[in-house]
This record gives sequence, structure tokens and C-alpha cells, in this order.
Amino acid sequence: MRAVLVGCGAMSRAWLQAARQVEGLTIVGLVDIDIERAKGRAAEFGLADAVVGTDAGDVIDRTGPDMVFDVVVPAARRDLAMTVFDRGCHLLTEKPMADSLVHAEEIIAAGQAAGRLHAVVQNRRYHPTVRRIRRFLESGAIGALTSLHCDFFVAPHFGGFREEMDHVLLLDMAIHTFDAARYMAGQVPKAVYCNEWEPAGSWYRQGSSAVAIFELGGGVVFNYRGSWCASGARTSWESAWRFVGARGTLVWDGYDDLRAEVATDEPVPGDPVLRVATPVAVPPLDPSDRVDGHVGIIRDFLAAVRDGGTPETHGEDNIQSLAMVFGAIESAETGLRVPIRVPPAASEKALSA
Repeated sequence: MRAVLVGCGAMSRAWLQAARQVEGLTIVGLVDIDIERAKGRAAEFGLADAVVGTDAGDVIDRTGPDMVFDVVVPAARRDLAMTVFDRGCHLLTEKPMADSLVHAEEIIAAGQAAGRLHAVVQNRRYHPTVRRIRRFLESGAIGALTSLHCDFFVAPHFGGFREEMDHVLLLDMAIHTFDAARYMAGQVPKAVYCNEWEPAGSWYRQGSSAVAIFELGGGVVFNYRGSWCASGARTSWESAWRFVGARGTLVWDGYDDLRAEVATDEPVPGDPVLRVATPVAVPPLDPSDRVDGHVGIIRDFLAAVRDGGTPETHGEDNIQSLAMVFGAIESAETGLRVPIRVPPAASEKALSA
């Protein structure tokens, strides 16, 4: 399989590191508006035979790849997708899949019309513990899921564009968490209420802290609390989670502590209004669970291209995570509860796949 990577900024390094671990994949072209940056990536990864250029269409025409890896800024994603599909290539893109829901739907429609695959690198759901949680909740061990709660408190000093952008937490990071929540809950987002603010001491211009309450299908509520300027006592990049079921609770600290308890009918000694809870084992990974972050997603995508399947993070599904982001932003801007529109391109079957 042959691929052209477009966009040689900082994130491209993670893509290229993953790509060289995938057997049978060759990077045949690198594209960036800064030719020296593209040349630098080629030298860094020993891609002496790769075609380097500033125009994606030209490099695709010269190399004839099977697929294109999109690592450009979101504002350029829609135009690149049209170029890729016009030339009959499949497309794997960095998150978020577009800079608006309208552009996301246009990308999906163009891929469908061209008969080409389109998927998004949404690597949090390829985390081993996320896979285990999804399977455990589906087993019914703690009863029907009623709510999930997530804390994300990290204080990175990125410098550059992030510290100047609008809605920095929601737009640049929260989609990872929202997608993981939607996947683990196995539910469709219905509505959201969100409050966003900039606390004292922040080094960001706008939107580094937010709380959001999402209404999901099946009466499930997802509560998100996050900040990118909460110094000290930080959470994992995977967040800290609590899943409440009808009969018990599962908690994950985002690192290695994963545990569940189920309530019994036995009163707690000395406090009879409470009930004793007993531990429940969370099973290990199943051999069929796909993991390994970027590497796993690229392998999954190549397998779909080769065998005619559908990637797990295909655009028709992933647009729902994008809709959660833009719904939260709209709610933060208006102060209102916002219904989350289900785009016509996304079916109920795709959302719960």
C-alpha cells in the first residue's frame, strides 16, 4: 500500500512514527506549504525516495498512492478531501474531521460519491482500557448504564496558536474525550448544556475551562469537567472516569486503576441506610479488541482498503463526536441547552457500531 502524507507540522511526526511500524505500507510523498518543513520530515524519517512538494494534487498525480493521510489544519481539510477523492484515493484524516459540521457532511458525501473510504484518527478509543470498559459495560455486570462522569485536568504550556485560539479546550482536545465517552456508553448524543470560562491565572486567551452535561440515548447522562490550566494534581491525558449503572459502579483513574463494585442487599454494619458493595472483576482484553493508538488505526484502515471493509472510525460515525463539540460550543456561546443534530449521513446503526 502506498500513501501520501499532507501536512508536515508537529503532529506529522506521530503519524510517520506509526506508519513505519505498519508492514506493507510505504510513504511515497510528503506535502506541506513550507517545502523545507516537508524536506526536513523526509530526511528525519529516511524517506529519500518520497516525492516532496507544496501542492497535494501534484504530488498525488506524480506518485499514484492508494490513500492520503491528512494532517493539515482543520480549515484546509474540506478542500484537501475534495482533491483526494477527485483523484480516486482513500482518506485517513487527523481529528477533528472538519472545521464545521457543514464541511464534515460535504466530505462524507464526496467520499461516498467517489466510492472511497474516509476515516478519522480517533485514537482514544483504541486504548486497551477503553476497550475493556466498553465490553464490561455491555456485559451488564453493573446493570444498565445510567451515567458517566469524566474529569480532565491538565496544564500544558504549548505556546503558539493554541494559546490564542477560541474555544481551545472544546475545539482542540475535548473531541478525544467525547468520542471515547460515546464509544464506551454505546449511545447517540441528543443534547448538551455547556459553560465555558477563562479562570484567573490562565495563559490561554479563551476557553481553557469548561463543564458540559450531555444527554445521550437510553436516558444516559454524560458529565464532562475539564481544564487546560489546572496546575497541580493533574489527571491522565485519558481523563478520570466514573460509570454508574443500575446495580453498581466502575471507576478508572486514566492510568492503571480500574475497578468495579456491585451493591448487595446487606446493610453496612453501623450504617444501615447504606448497602455493602462487593468487588467485580473487569475481564482482560479480548483477542479481537483492536488497540495501539495511531498504529492500530492505520492498520485498521489499511485492512479496510485491502479487504473492502469499513474502518471503525469512519466519517459517518465520527461526525457525531464532532457534533458534540460544536453543540457544546454553541451552548457555551448562547447559555442555552442545545439539541445535537444527527446529520443525515449518520445512521443509528453506524452510531452504535
